[in-house]
Amino acid sequence: MEILDPSTIAFLLLAGFIAAFIDSTVGGGGLISTPALLALGLPVNFALGTNKLAASMGGLMSVFSFWRAGKINQKVAISLMPLSFLGSALGAYVVYLPEQLMKNVIVVLLVAVAVYTYRRKDWGDVSAVKQLGLAALLGSVVMAFGIGFYDGFFGPGTGSFLIFGFLFLGYDFVTAAGNAKALNFASGIGALLSFTLSGSVLWTYGLLMGFAMVIGAYFGSRMAIRHGASYVKPLYLIVTTLLIGKQVYELLFK
Repeated sequence: MEILDPSTIAFLLLAGFIAAFIDSTVGGGGLISTPALLALGLPVNFALGTNKLAASMGGLMSVFSFWRAGKINQKVAISLMPLSFLGSALGAYVVYLPEQLMKNVIVVLLVAVAVYTYRRKDWGDVSAVKQLGLAALLGSVVMAFGIGFYDGFFGPGTGSFLIFGFLFLGYDFVTAAGNAKALNFASGIGALLSFTLSGSVLWTYGLLMGFAMVIGAYFGSRMAIRHGASYVKPLYLIVTTLLIGKQVYELLFK
């Protein structure tokens, strides 16, 4: 196992904690953790694979926290997580779409998600879910597999799209975030499996960052559970806006 210098260790721990604190609620932690790994000189494929390892560790803590607080619909999550896992594992292997095309599509979708959420002032304050009809069940299946598939081959905005999907089904913001973390964890494990099989994971870096992500996820998820929609919704809109900015910047200047 590679021995890292103290400054690198401190950098990994700090970046991991901050990324997971945000990611544990609304996703988007990759905006911090992946550039941090790239800044240490990791090739892109190793940065992505190593980030999946660390993020999966933090994601497990998030799921545990939301689950214990009763902020995950357990029946829905258990039913849909295998679909997210399968979709992600397949997506990491079989899809090769032009990156420029994907960035254009994602910008449009993220803008639509942000505008719709912003205009629905009281959206997600109170759960409106009673019993999912056939159309909603089919929509859930497509969402779980489709967004998992997307997470496997591209990924930016996965958390935002999952939360939006659960809000659309009638869940409140906190439960939508909890459900989304469960599916995102499953898709992350699927992608991690693919990266591991291809030898694109640096375990020393990933485990160190993952340790910090477990701690960050613990405190981040507790904040969301304690403060509810008044905390989660603004953070969701901020992270989605940052994702839009990142994609636009890469389209225009890279």
